[in-house]
Amino acid sequence: MLQTLKAVPETDRHRTREERRMHFYAKGDNIPVLSQGIWQVAQGLVQLGTLYPTGEEGLLGWVGPSMYFSLSFSCLQTYHAKALSDVYLMWFSLREVEASPHLAQEMFPQLIRRMRQVEAILAISSQRKVEDRLIQLLLLLKQDMGEPVTEGTRLRIRLTHYDLATAIATSRVTITRMLGKLRRDGMISLDSKRHIIIKHGAFFSMTHCPVLTEW
Repeated sequence: MLQTLKAVPETDRHRTREERRMHFYAKGDNIPVLSQGIWQVAQGLVQLGTLYPTGEEGLLGWVGPSMYFSLSFSCLQTYHAKALSDVYLMWFSLREVEASPHLAQEMFPQLIRRMRQVEAILAISSQRKVEDRLIQLLLLLKQDMGEPVTEGTRLRIRLTHYDLATAIATSRVTITRMLGKLRRDGMISLDSKRHIIIKHGAFFSMTHCPVLTEW
């Protein structure tokens, strides 16, 4: 059974990956992001963000299974992580990574995924029209966390209107209004758990930067 610890453990360089203790964080929990080591997502989805001097939040992206995140990857003064679903994480110290060429090699393609995702988010944020930013974001989410269903592609994680508003620098009220319009236009729908479903053929003419692989 997976352990449900909230504190970062003492470094144990002799543990195998299979023996390493999992750390559980429930949906909505803030995850400690430290410079002394690196988290790897084993299950679930984590949202990364920052806080601007104005008090507003900024989106830095998402990390899913097999991906890594750490304060040591960032030059930002404020860097936080939130569990968007129940998540299980593995902790690696920086010394472990430095001492393991295999681990460092495994980490490299995942860091490329993160870099490409951040570039896609930056490209979305440069769109002048809020509607274009929302559509591009939905397309990115479709590729990053979508699963096929009868109607189209369902986002596996339920994102709140506030989450979407933060991602494209607008208000929750604006997101609510625009999602309502997209539903009336038949571009999206909601399932019984209020997960967004992007309909077949919706936004076909829009393009976005692809990430490496789906989660």
